[in-house]
Amino acid sequence: MPVGHQFSPYTSNGGSIMAIHGDDYCVIAGDTRQSEGYNIQTRYKPKVFRLTDKATLATNGFSADAEALVSRIKIRLEMYQHTHGRSMPLHAIARMLSTILYSKRFFPYYVYNILGGIDEEGRGAVYGYDPVGSYERIVCCASGAAQGLLQPFLDNQVMFKNQMPTPETSIPEPGHLPLPHALRIVMDSFTSATERHIEVGDGLEVFIVRSMKPRASEETATTAQQPAMDISLEQFGAVDALGGEDAFTPGACMVIRRELKKD
Repeated sequence: MPVGHQFSPYTSNGGSIMAIHGDDYCVIAGDTRQSEGYNIQTRYKPKVFRLTDKATLATNGFSADAEALVSRIKIRLEMYQHTHGRSMPLHAIARMLSTILYSKRFFPYYVYNILGGIDEEGRGAVYGYDPVGSYERIVCCASGAAQGLLQPFLDNQVMFKNQMPTPETSIPEPGHLPLPHALRIVMDSFTSATERHIEVGDGLEVFIVRSMKPRASEETATTAQQPAMDISLEQFGAVDALGGEDAFTPGACMVIRRELKKD
């Protein structure tokens, strides 16, 4: 009796990613565990990548495809930089990523992507993608192994779905959360997902991209080149600054790193 042999070039390497934007910031986060089924392959595999001073990409799915995709995007961004003498704006990166994914639709990158950053008007923005390039601009998004746990939590706490106003409190408009509140939601989301999902854990990397344009309340206290930092990010974990000398430098992208449960 003939025996059929099947081969699939794809696999899922677990982990989860998430993004939330506010008026003048965008938070993009991902855990660092890479696994296949119940086998942990490595405890530190970044899923969030800084593309420019104003754009950050989170990828989740097949790790090899994610690496190939990020490498291809960075090459395109470098070509744009040399040709035009400036970084590609966020909306153009969003469209370029969609085109790259769609061009591989017959043998797609098995990667779910979330692009976050600051648009040309200085506002936070998040774009969610499927593996063949369909995308939309949204307030928050989650993807990966624990998407079923993370997305409903975001829908309730960030989009305020299924919440009813009371005489004492009203329901705010989505997309206007203060940065400390958004960071607490991200931390709590991944802490809970780590407790409940075997493919999420080990470490958490949270990238924070902030607008270079000062808010009206900041204009008298700081210059346009140095926006004020109104919170202490150290309380959320170890902080590194990328793209500048420190977290106060224009163009700096901050990353918070902290440990998650290791089981």
